[in-house]
Amino acid sequence: MWHDEIVEEIHRLREKYAQSFNYDLKAIFADLQKKQAESGREVVSLPPKRSLTTRWSGRARDVGREAEETSRRST
Repeated sequence: MWHDEIVEEIHRLREKYAQSFNYDLKAIFADLQKKQAESGREVVSLPPKRSLTTRWSGRARDVGREAEETSRRST
């Protein structure tokens, strides 16, 4: 099987980092937030993307309204 040295190194570093916090996700998250705040970079929050289901169901409602409006006009 083929091994990618870069990917293996990333896995080792990630494991070492998680181990340094005793695999405590809250502590890891707090550390990452601290590093983010100290970086001085602007943090941009984007609105969540609409799911495909929402998009399609929204379109179905729009098409339904258009059909109702068309039928009202024709009577």
